[in-house]
Amino acid sequence: MEEKDTKEILNEPMEERADRLLEPEEEQAPQHLPEEDKETGEKEKDKDKDKEKAKDPEEAPMEHPDYAAELVAMVRSELPEKEKVELLQDYHASDVADALELLDKNERQRLYRLLAATDNASEVFSYLEDAGKFLAELDVEKAADIVENMDADDAIDILEDLDEDQRKGIIAHMDEESRKDIRMILSYDEDQIGSKMTTNYILVRRGMSVKKAMKALVEQAADNDNLSTIYVEEEDTTFYGAIPLQDLIRARNDTSLDEIVVTSYPYVYATESVSDCIEQLKDYSEDSIPVLDESKHMLGVITSQDLVEVVDDELGEDYAKLAGLTAEEDLNEPLKQSLRKRIPWLMILMALGLVVSTVIGVFETVIASLAIVVTFQSLILDMAGNVGTPVPGRDHSGADR
Repeated sequence: MEEKDTKEILNEPMEERADRLLEPEEEQAPQHLPEEDKETGEKEKDKDKDKEKAKDPEEAPMEHPDYAAELVAMVRSELPEKEKVELLQDYHASDVADALELLDKNERQRLYRLLAATDNASEVFSYLEDAGKFLAELDVEKAADIVENMDADDAIDILEDLDEDQRKGIIAHMDEESRKDIRMILSYDEDQIGSKMTTNYILVRRGMSVKKAMKALVEQAADNDNLSTIYVEEEDTTFYGAIPLQDLIRARNDTSLDEIVVTSYPYVYATESVSDCIEQLKDYSEDSIPVLDESKHMLGVITSQDLVEVVDDELGEDYAKLAGLTAEEDLNEPLKQSLRKRIPWLMILMALGLVVSTVIGVFETVIASLAIVVTFQSLILDMAGNVGTPVPGRDHSGADR
């Protein structure tokens, strides 16, 4: 269409002007780019797509830092020891424990020295799967220092991994209070709540003001880091109740503890069975539950972490029993021990199998005339499967294990 100047357009009748404006414009012929420009354009498009994918959290890969590898590199580096100690304090004890398992013996000795300067060795050892193996690499005094600064239940778990001579040597070098806590927990059977508790808790006396209770909290916090709940005892040292830490912090200094203490706080007895208490403990979403003796004196607490471990152990035993085992540990028992339990059953069932075969031979004519009897033969012979799954809870002698 030929172009017109502005005056001509304005002088046009309205209908002609509208028709001209509605006429489609001529399409421009597509421009042909050189092959190199085409390839460059395609690459740019691909880059844009990659950027979009990276922005999309569902498609972009989630990366997590490998702190254990960082710690290993730090220990092997030539940095000054003082700088290494400062760096080590920035890592979680669980990551330090992972790094410890990746180092050789000489490198572990270097890390032990760094941990001694941070006062964090006890927490690191509590995260180790086979802490006894690493504890044996230290001299007795250092090992005793690490164990006595652990929670009593964690200390017992580690001591049980050591041989008798190492265990006695470490206990002999521990302070009297730590030895007393360990002896108390060991006095309970494995299936009793008392064997799962820890003595890491804060205890104040009823009748104190909030100001005095806060002072007692600060004094005890140096040795006990389970601070989320403060427990209260009567004048005769019997259990009275508990106070959430946030309530104690918000209360006025001159307020009496009686105004903020929860007297109907849940508790369990140390002699109660673990299996009987699990359901009750799971019903409460508390960080810790007090454990009392028969006279209602507080002995310790069972924490949410302890509860998780207890539930895990119970589930493990249940699954093991489904396989005819008496406990989860039987899955990893030595071959000789497993054979000693099962060979007597094998011999008995083999003898019974021979008897069954003899009886079947005597009644061969009956079986020939009544073939349906043969269907019961497999049921009897399949009793040999009991060799692999003996009666749960008993060994071959019939005694309870």
